[in-house]
Amino acid sequence: MLIFELYPLFYALSGFLMKLSDDFYDIKNNKLLAVITGLLCVLCISYLAVSSSDAACIFIGVLIGNLLAFKVDTANHILSLIILSTILFIFGVPAIGIVTLMVCTAAAFLDEVGHEASWIEKRSDLVKNFFEYRFTLKIAVLIFSILGLLQIFVNLPQINGLQYFQPQTIIYFLLFDVFYEVAGSKFDAIYNALCSIFRVMRKVD
Repeated sequence: MLIFELYPLFYALSGFLMKLSDDFYDIKNNKLLAVITGLLCVLCISYLAVSSSDAACIFIGVLIGNLLAFKVDTANHILSLIILSTILFIFGVPAIGIVTLMVCTAAAFLDEVGHEASWIEKRSDLVKNFFEYRFTLKIAVLIFSILGLLQIFVNLPQINGLQYFQPQTIIYFLLFDVFYEVAGSKFDAIYNALCSIFRVMRKVD
């Protein structure tokens, strides 16, 4: 039971740390903090992926989607990729549906391409916000979670390669996304606080 209680925490931490790692590198060019937070994020995601088939499907899909979109292009991304792949290779992942994985991968890929595409700026606010907040993968996770909920009450056909998510998975994934956005909105305050702490530590030394 404890492992299920930790899922919300690790989803939230994964999103929070992922955004911090990206912004430390992209905005402040602080490679040390980017790598540290990236590694902490990898540990959280590894815990989820090793213990949950839903999380494994989502995050492996995100990983492959980012690779296909050529978004694994910085030191913190590459190091995180190597460590995550090593951990998953050593400890293994639960059985996942290849069809569901392909859908999550395609959704993550579309989110990343759309998020960076210049033509999006010429579209309506609805389209811009859709890709700004990467809604494609959210919709995919929602659909698989609804199918998982229906499976509890209705005997849905088992299609080879199709994995139904636990109903609560969409809630966990939204926690990941909410805390990703929180980290972005509070980034300057977090960065300044960390810099202050490091300055105090150097004075003590």
